[in-house]
Amino acid sequence: MAGIYLHIPFCKQACYYCDFHFSTSFKYKRELVDALVKEIHLQKNYLQGETIETIYFGGGTPSVLDESELNRLLAAIHANHTVASNAEITLEANPDDLDKAKVNALRKTDINRFSIGIQSFFDDDLLWMNRVHRGDEAESSVKRAQDAGFENITIDLIYGYPLLTDAKWKSNLNKAFELQVPHVSAYSMTVEPKTALASFISKKVYPPLNEQQSASQFMQLTDAMREKGFEHYEISNFCKPGHYSRHNTNYWRGVKYIGIGPSAHAYNGFTRQWNIPNNARYMQSVQQNIIPAEVEELTEENRLNEYIMTSLRTIWGLDLDRLNAIAGGSAPLLLKAARHHFDKGWISQHEKIIYLTQTGKLYADAIASDLFF
Repeated sequence: MAGIYLHIPFCKQACYYCDFHFSTSFKYKRELVDALVKEIHLQKNYLQGETIETIYFGGGTPSVLDESELNRLLAAIHANHTVASNAEITLEANPDDLDKAKVNALRKTDINRFSIGIQSFFDDDLLWMNRVHRGDEAESSVKRAQDAGFENITIDLIYGYPLLTDAKWKSNLNKAFELQVPHVSAYSMTVEPKTALASFISKKVYPPLNEQQSASQFMQLTDAMREKGFEHYEISNFCKPGHYSRHNTNYWRGVKYIGIGPSAHAYNGFTRQWNIPNNARYMQSVQQNIIPAEVEELTEENRLNEYIMTSLRTIWGLDLDRLNAIAGGSAPLLLKAARHHFDKGWISQHEKIIYLTQTGKLYADAIASDLFF
């Protein structure tokens, strides 16, 4: 089994915190879709004939594509790959795109899962982030999708920024529970270099982020999700039983995937590759039948570290037998490096599986880095 990710690099406006590749000009949207269709064909052998179990339209804002453009891309995938009959097909969407007409049009496609970028239900927060939509649109977009028959919905929320009091964060979570979505992705606000947010903070236009606030709101998040019966299956992801994001879960469990579009990444167990993050150069390359990607051959050390980083983030943990299968004798070395994290109560072990504790999840990246080979 394998997955396909399609990067749709268009947004109506730039969120202040975002460092993903996108353009706010839609002038060459049709030509970009043409290039995506062609790249799907050029890259068809990367997954070595694996059946496609998940398709994910990410971005950018994929919901700016219309029904015909999405169907063209899906048809190209079916023409070049075997797609499972029960494939999970996700569309990332902004609330302002999901009006009644758009939702009804999407019901005529094979899209069967929405990932809606809500971030907050408060207008002042959304303005602070420079989001296009407003709080009432966030709520109504979910209800419209549900009314149209879309049941598999996840929403994105953000915490850990200056405007978000604990009371507002509790309100955002309660609104998510009221909407009865089966999956929530919640991310701590981060300051990425070269973003508007980084510039505003450096110029003291915005106050700096507070790590203690972020940690406290993470704990508030995990407690609330547990009380409502959500499984905390990955550091930033929570779901009702049986509603995991199959696509993202496959990333964390080392399943092969191909990335289509400018800046998209791919992995097949032996190599990792990433496309040019430039729309014009990407289209020019594809038009010349050249795959616009840099390729990295994965060493044994790369594969060990990749597995450590991804597995520790999940409810399934790090399997020492699998670590040894990648490189014999690596498990004893990892356990030795992990000793002080055990002592701090940040990681635990059950049989041959290593897990992050609740407190350890606050330090996941640092712990993984300490355990790298």
